[in-house]
Amino acid sequence: MGSTSHDVSALAPGAHSFTVDGVRQVYHVAGTGPVCVAHSGGPGIEWAYLRAPSLEEHFTMVYVEPVGTGASGRLDDAADYRLDTYVRFLHAVVEHLDAPRVHLLGHSHGGFVVQRYALAHPDRVAGLALYDTSPVTGAEFWAEAMAGLAAYPQRHPDRPEAAAVPAAFGQIGAATDDESLGAALRAALPVYFADFWGRQDEFVPFQAAVRIWSAPAGAQDPTPFDVRDNLGEITVPVVVIVGAYDFICGPRWAEQAHAGLKDSRLVVLEHSGHFGHIEQPTEFTEAVVGLLSR
Repeated sequence: MGSTSHDVSALAPGAHSFTVDGVRQVYHVAGTGPVCVAHSGGPGIEWAYLRAPSLEEHFTMVYVEPVGTGASGRLDDAADYRLDTYVRFLHAVVEHLDAPRVHLLGHSHGGFVVQRYALAHPDRVAGLALYDTSPVTGAEFWAEAMAGLAAYPQRHPDRPEAAAVPAAFGQIGAATDDESLGAALRAALPVYFADFWGRQDEFVPFQAAVRIWSAPAGAQDPTPFDVRDNLGEITVPVVVIVGAYDFICGPRWAEQAHAGLKDSRLVVLEHSGHFGHIEQPTEFTEAVVGLLSR
């Protein structure tokens, strides 16, 4: 794996880049304290939505721009946007930082990446924050998500806008370019919150800023994701954080992860959906920072 040599400036505040097998990898550093590398979800969604300034008061946060998004490079073959690739690029970032061990925060699909990373590189991990994610996907996972999506309008009967959300979500799968995909995601985004309509003024700027790239978003991983039988191999402290109203990576999946891990704390954010760091930032921050005292 090719990368630039290590240097003391790798953790200086700001944007950084180096190359992995000839592909540009960008990451952003902010804050002070132990190193915590954050991997955003999607796949294909821009890293910036996951920025958590409150965590930067406790950690040196390193936000990865996943390959295929933002200023990071693009892969020649879209079929290579798969979990193994994200794990390989994440390892390159950890190596480049030259930190003996790091904390990892993985949100949604990023949680798949960090679970796989912790299993492959246990000696490099100090602790894990598995945030609105799951130890498994597949038919049952998606059936539950689609049931939650279909039920969404009934959760907000006083909001006619809510009735349009399931159809908007359906357009995500039909989109073939970055612009139409981004528009569909932004239109569907209310379903990802516990109470988007009640706090619309707070969340609309977040909604408007979300960006996504179609090549990584549309890639199909050839290997089904299921690490449930391997979670017991992870021995570092883990916090599993889930929003009570998360329709896609909800409490059922968080509980499965928690049950399989040796040293895990489960935190359910009672007034959050998929974006607890925006919906309940104080409780979210306390949950992640708790790793430092374990």
